[in-house]
Amino acid sequence: MTTLEVILLALIQGLTEFLPISSSAHLILPQAILGWREQGLAFDVAVHVGTLLAVLLYFRKEVFELTTAWFSSFKGEQTRDSQLAWWIIIGTIPAALIAYLGKSYVEEYARSASVIAATTIIFGLLLWWADVKARQHKDINQVGWKGALIIGLAQAIALIPGTSRSGITITAGLMLGLDRGSAARFSFLLSIPIIALAGGYQGLGLVTSAEAVDWTAILLGTGLSFISAFACIHYFLIFVERVGMMPFVIYRLLLGAVLIFFII
Repeated sequence: MTTLEVILLALIQGLTEFLPISSSAHLILPQAILGWREQGLAFDVAVHVGTLLAVLLYFRKEVFELTTAWFSSFKGEQTRDSQLAWWIIIGTIPAALIAYLGKSYVEEYARSASVIAATTIIFGLLLWWADVKARQHKDINQVGWKGALIIGLAQAIALIPGTSRSGITITAGLMLGLDRGSAARFSFLLSIPIIALAGGYQGLGLVTSAEAVDWTAILLGTGLSFISAFACIHYFLIFVERVGMMPFVIYRLLLGAVLIFFII
């Protein structure tokens, strides 16, 4: 990978991991327009580590409190934090299970540009509908285990490229009545275990592969994905409270149209 490729792809991964606009749709564009090859397993691991560090650092206070409360729940101490921790675990199970069972099927049949274009548009329209029609009267502590499971099932749908993990989980949260800030916050907290699992799985694959590692590209990719992801989380939470999801919906529709243009 050239330095330009490393910079662009790391920034794309860092920003689109948490914006509701689909990272896979954006990562396919450089390949379609510029003829770039896929970035490789080592770089995938690097940018996953960067985004994971970003969300952990940004939510460090919440992560510490949730982790402490979760361990305390085994002693019979039930709090709002322990409930939320359990809901995050419940919400992680569907995507982890389906990824384990169906990853090869998705990679073989669902990674085409036509699928990504279609899901970018369809789930963009669904995000618009949820943002406009949902009541948005609940906060994050009112998710409930059933709501967490539903959002977790939505996260599993994001295994289909173009869906957007953050987009579909925020959509599900809005449909369940969460306000925009709570839907986004739960989506970000829910991303922590699934990104960790994905990065760990890819890391194991890297250890057992014979792929050469360009450590300069790895360190640069990790650093840039961390910085862009951290900034993205901060400004997205502010932006979505004030403006809503419509700009992202419009962007997704335009992106889907661009992908269709290159397909045909």
